[in-house]
Amino acid sequence: MSTTTTTATVDNSSARHLTPQSKEERFYSTKQPGGRWDDIVIGSGMGGMTSAAMLAKLGRRVLVLEQHYVPGGFTHTFKRKKWTWDVGVHAVGEVGPQAALGRVLLALTDGRLEWAPLGDVYDEFHFPDLRIDFPNSRPQFVANLKAAFPGEERAIGEYLRLIKEVSGSMRRYYLSRLVPTTWAPLADPILAGPAMKLLGERTKDVLDRLTSNEKMKAVLTAQWGYYGVPPARSSFAIHALVAKHFMHGGFYPVGGSGAIAHALLETVAKAGGWTRIRADVAEILVERGRAVGVRLADGETIRAERVISAAGGLPTVKRLLPPAVRAERWAADIAQLEPSPCHVCLYIGFKGDIREAGATAANKWFYETWSADAIYWDVERGDAEAPILYTSFPSLKDPHHDPGPDQLHTGEIVTFVPYRVFEAWREGRWRKRGEDYDAFKARLSQQLLDQLCRHMPGLRDKVAFVELSTPLSTEHFTRAALGAIYGIEPTPERYRTRSLRPRTPVPGLYLSGSDMASVGVMGAMVGGALAAVAAEPVDALRWLRTAMR
Repeated sequence: MSTTTTTATVDNSSARHLTPQSKEERFYSTKQPGGRWDDIVIGSGMGGMTSAAMLAKLGRRVLVLEQHYVPGGFTHTFKRKKWTWDVGVHAVGEVGPQAALGRVLLALTDGRLEWAPLGDVYDEFHFPDLRIDFPNSRPQFVANLKAAFPGEERAIGEYLRLIKEVSGSMRRYYLSRLVPTTWAPLADPILAGPAMKLLGERTKDVLDRLTSNEKMKAVLTAQWGYYGVPPARSSFAIHALVAKHFMHGGFYPVGGSGAIAHALLETVAKAGGWTRIRADVAEILVERGRAVGVRLADGETIRAERVISAAGGLPTVKRLLPPAVRAERWAADIAQLEPSPCHVCLYIGFKGDIREAGATAANKWFYETWSADAIYWDVERGDAEAPILYTSFPSLKDPHHDPGPDQLHTGEIVTFVPYRVFEAWREGRWRKRGEDYDAFKARLSQQLLDQLCRHMPGLRDKVAFVELSTPLSTEHFTRAALGAIYGIEPTPERYRTRSLRPRTPVPGLYLSGSDMASVGVMGAMVGGALAAVAAEPVDALRWLRTAMR
């Protein structure tokens, strides 16, 4: 087994994508075309790409600025030797034509983006004394719960009713986000009242009213890793949205997650826009109270009619705003919110048919405890196991993957860790943080691999390559606050913050991405759409209505 302790993002010379690109097909570079820009979008994650593609559909000329050398944010891919991994797209729901979000994405990409189902089961949960599957069928989901927890039929029915209630109330909530902050005290109770009630309740409190069965509560909330906050802290409405999101199964982009950026950025380019990589935005330019462009880290200024920041709410208000604007009440309100947890990810390259060891397209969650308080892996304890392992096998999800004669496959293990443990190496350079850091990563890598192989022993002799990414990798390449994987944590406090909306009090400045809506790929997409609607309300709403038909 070959082990490396470098971070999980490649240098430019070795970067490759699952979707091959010729020079004619490429829609980004380190340079930008000349001419006037209508809009600048900071960040090319799912939210930024959605905002840019929607505005492009409205005839706007959009420049997307990405500080990384690969666009896509958490949707991008990287390669080591003969293996390619995604960095954040493990399962996505509601992408089919039967779902409104799926139809919007289809329209944004002109049908260029295809999705493959993960199968009848998209998530497997392995608890100390229970295995339960989450299937792509609501009736089967109910049957699985009733079989595991006989006598809990009433609680299960009420749980599903609440999920439906949340889903029905969110459209008016999203509409309320388009109202300026000054009108929020009046508009929010009218438009978002029902949703705010459920957004303001914690998941644990709601489930405690439904049942006293602690194991069933653990199973119902077992997907909390998809939004990063355990039941004792999370907003119930966000939990319900995630549960509803996967009610008809999980999907994976055909050609790998890099296909998402390729499809959306092609839309931007076809409208005369462009995506510029290695473009590190240092500050949003505000003149006479209005956003007029950006200043890059090298001092270059680029001007536009509007600026849309998809860099995340916290990085925007803490790092990108001029000091005078940063001190304003609305920015301070956002700045006091907490980032979501950070994570480590072990990327594994296999040689051999991993299906023989039980690997499938479904994600496997290994819970070592029933305790809902076990959130972070105690990485400071040398003998400690991670309380949760989220395991994905990307090569089995993509129908275009060719394992070749050596049966080359990929796997990923994700678990949450405390940021403070890694903070001592924060000021070091990528790949040059010191021998102690490399040794620490090597130890964590081996522990994660050993823990996985305890559950799936047939994988061990197929492991040919491993590499660990840490919160410092996430922070370096995405500029996420404290390496947060899901932006601002989705707690009731977040949704009570009236300043957190796509239209800021600064004319010409908008916020995009998951912090404007909910978490994950499609949550970021909704946040991106909200920013575009806030910027171009009449035309964008008309386009959305047409796309969702």
